[in-house]
Amino acid sequence: MIRIMAAMLAFATLTACASPPPSTGDEVQRLASEILSLGPDVDPEEANRASRIAYSYTAQLVQEYEITDPPLIHNAKVNKGLRPRGLCWHWAEDIERRLKQENFQTLELHRAIANADNPFRIDHSTAIISRRGETLYDGVVLDPWRYGGVLFWSPLVEDTKYEWVPRDAVLQQRRVEQYGELLPYVSE
Repeated sequence: MIRIMAAMLAFATLTACASPPPSTGDEVQRLASEILSLGPDVDPEEANRASRIAYSYTAQLVQEYEITDPPLIHNAKVNKGLRPRGLCWHWAEDIERRLKQENFQTLELHRAIANADNPFRIDHSTAIISRRGETLYDGVVLDPWRYGGVLFWSPLVEDTKYEWVPRDAVLQQRRVEQYGELLPYVSE
């Protein structure tokens, strides 16, 4: 059993610390085009602005978080107090907060969590941008944690590495589970 757990941990570590996909072309413009393709009522200026901010703010956070290692190693440093921030939920929270400052009229931000129900993998959080009024399932994942400060983005339906669930649904389920643990034992 210990060998199986060690093998699973090694596999999870190797896949989570994979190298980022190669850059081709103008990444900012490609993301802006993807955001614009979310619907005909998406403002092109907002799509461009959201894309520019997603890339420039990711670069700023790399400096602030002192990223020098792959994600799981950086996580260990944050958890030991050796780095200020940089867990996946920090990236998601900070990117979401920054983009919300723009008060977009045609775009909306969401948060999602993957692996919350998988005891063999750590939870992973991300921010998602969609057309206003749409769900996160219709949006684009913005995930700077996955490749250690290199912005990964993809339409959610094409992001097969994770099964994203709305953050509020995960947190509500956890509250229900924790409440159940707090109830006093009543014998029949």
